[in-house]
Amino acid sequence: MVELTPLLWSLLALGALIVGLSKTALPGGSTLAVALFAAVLPARTSTAALLVLLIVGDALALLMYRRHADWKTLLRLAPAVAGGLLVGVAFLALADDDGVRRTIGAILLLVVAFTFWLRRRTAAAPPLGAGGRAAAIGYGTLGGFTTMVANAGGPVMSMYFLASRFEVKAFLGTAAWFFAIVNIAKLPFAIGLGLLTTQTLLIDLVLVPAVIVGGLAGRLLADRMNQAVFERVVYLLTIVAAVYLLL
Repeated sequence: MVELTPLLWSLLALGALIVGLSKTALPGGSTLAVALFAAVLPARTSTAALLVLLIVGDALALLMYRRHADWKTLLRLAPAVAGGLLVGVAFLALADDDGVRRTIGAILLLVVAFTFWLRRRTAAAPPLGAGGRAAAIGYGTLGGFTTMVANAGGPVMSMYFLASRFEVKAFLGTAAWFFAIVNIAKLPFAIGLGLLTTQTLLIDLVLVPAVIVGGLAGRLLADRMNQAVFERVVYLLTIVAAVYLLL
C-alpha cells in the first residue's frame, strides 16, 4: 500500500466527490474518478477501492431516484450485460492494462459518434427504448464489458439512455438501478481475487463522506438542470472519458 500524503488524500477525496456527483447528476463523470484513483493507488487497489465507493453512490442514487426507473429497459438489457461481463473477464485474462484502456476509449468514441448521429438523423426517429432490441444487445454488451474491465460502463450506458430519450430523472433512476445491480454483481469477483483488503476498506471508510456530499450536491444540481444542458454535459463527460482512456 502506498503512503498517502495530504495531497494524495485530497485527490482521492476529489475522486470520491465526483463519484457522488456522477451518481445523482452527471452520468459518465465517474470515469474521471477512475483516473484520479489510478493516479494515486496501485491499479488493483484503486479498482477495488473505487468499486466500494461506487456502490455507496449507487445507494444514494437509489434513495433519490428509485421510483423513476424504466424496468422494461433494464430487463431488456440484462442478458446482454451479463454476456458483456463474462467477455470482460475473458478479456482481462488476455490483455494488458494499456490494451484494455485504449480499447475502451476507442469504443466510447465510436458509441458517442453513433448515438449523436442516431439522435440527429431525424427528429421523428423512435427512441431506442421503444423496442430497439439490437441496440439493447450492442449497448448492453459493451456496458457489461467496460464496467468489468475498468469500472467504465457509465459512459456507454449514458449513451444508451440518451438514445432512449429519457428525461433527467428517468435517466438517473434507470441508471441508478442498473449500476447498483451490476456493481454488486462484481463484488464477489473482487473479493475472490483478493482485491478487497482491510486497508482498502479503511481508505473507503475515510472517503465515504465525500461521496455523500457529492451525491447531495448532485441532487440539487439535477433539480436545476434542464434537459438540453443535461444531455450536453453527458456527451462532454463521455468524450473526456474516452480521450483519457485512449491517452
